[in-house]
Amino acid sequence: MLATPRGHTEEERRQYTEKLNRSVIGFSQERLEMLAIISDWIIKKRLQHMPIEQSQYVSLAEAMFAEVIGLNVLELVLRNREGLEEVQVVGTRIFEVRDGRATASPYRFQSIADVERIQQNLVLFNNDRINPRKRWAEVLLQDGSRVTLTGFGFTSQPTMTIRLYTVKRFGLDTLCRQEYQTIDDNVRQLLLVILRSRFNMVIIGATNTGKTHLIKALIAGMPDEERIVTIEGRFELMLTRDFPDKNVVEYESEEDDPQHGSRQAFKLALRQSPQRICHAEIRDEDANIYVRACTRGHEGSLTSVHANALEDVPDTITDMCMLDGRGMNPARMTRRITEHVTQIGLEMRIVGGVRKLVRIGEYEWRDGEVRVRTVMHYDEGARRWEFPGPPSERAAARMARMDPEGYEAIRRLYAVAEC
Repeated sequence: MLATPRGHTEEERRQYTEKLNRSVIGFSQERLEMLAIISDWIIKKRLQHMPIEQSQYVSLAEAMFAEVIGLNVLELVLRNREGLEEVQVVGTRIFEVRDGRATASPYRFQSIADVERIQQNLVLFNNDRINPRKRWAEVLLQDGSRVTLTGFGFTSQPTMTIRLYTVKRFGLDTLCRQEYQTIDDNVRQLLLVILRSRFNMVIIGATNTGKTHLIKALIAGMPDEERIVTIEGRFELMLTRDFPDKNVVEYESEEDDPQHGSRQAFKLALRQSPQRICHAEIRDEDANIYVRACTRGHEGSLTSVHANALEDVPDTITDMCMLDGRGMNPARMTRRITEHVTQIGLEMRIVGGVRKLVRIGEYEWRDGEVRVRTVMHYDEGARRWEFPGPPSERAAARMARMDPEGYEAIRRLYAVAEC
């Protein structure tokens, strides 16, 4: 009934099909209209009094909508969006991630076929596919949430991972609030001085430790008029949506398409007069380009890297740079990265179930080795942020030049910490 084209003219039928498509990927108005169509159909069939198996649904129309157009039992999971960060489906089982922790959901799918139907709906209306020849896909919902899908044969069971992006505006002051406790006000002041002094920064941390939120908060602290270029594998930061007044160009690179891959995105980005480059995550194929960008005047750039500790980051990036086969001296490359790319390192971690910025380090190249001077760390025992030592003379001089008022506040902070 729903798939049958509706309307007297070709344009009306096209509009109905578009409405159906938009309701599948989450547009609220179209979802309400399709729910009304289902309700009318149920009344005409005199089925409105039929009992429904899933008692959590308010009406038969809602249950049928979830079954045919919506996300099946996930509609019930998504009703409670408070604190919900990710929904993970493995086979018929569902797990909910809140505050960085995954717990088994009280809901589950009745069959694998229900999961596969949702997968086919999502890829169909995102102009993608998932089939025996291509058994995975990544799609977006209307609100920017990213859905990663794998099919049977690529994984032992069909899977879906919905990563939700519900926060609209995220600033450093937000991270200080009681409900987040990611940083305190002293750390916020230090981060603002680092931003204004245009140090290149790198963020590390495990999955779901809050790296994306920190990146957004740091970008929120940058002047609106500065040209910022972001390069992501999938749109996650959504800066244009959340910061409409910022001078932002957002690139979404496609790994399998050289014409629209990260390398091409970097080439175009460097021609668009960027003052800062925000690369969501350095990967093998674009490490060299990002290094070149940071050493050619794009100060204040920002990226993230998978590494176990801040000390490992320069070597990790060097290893990625060496993969392109060029004859480079590893030691010289590591020194160049240490001095120009990873000037300040930030480490995120979950502590006691709360996302914390646990360390800020200044990178230095001394005696032929990478050294990290810790200028802030979180003391888990004392449950507070501490400032063991000030930045180096070189970094302090830069702060004093670029942000004299902010630097004075930081200098007083370290003076108090020493006492």
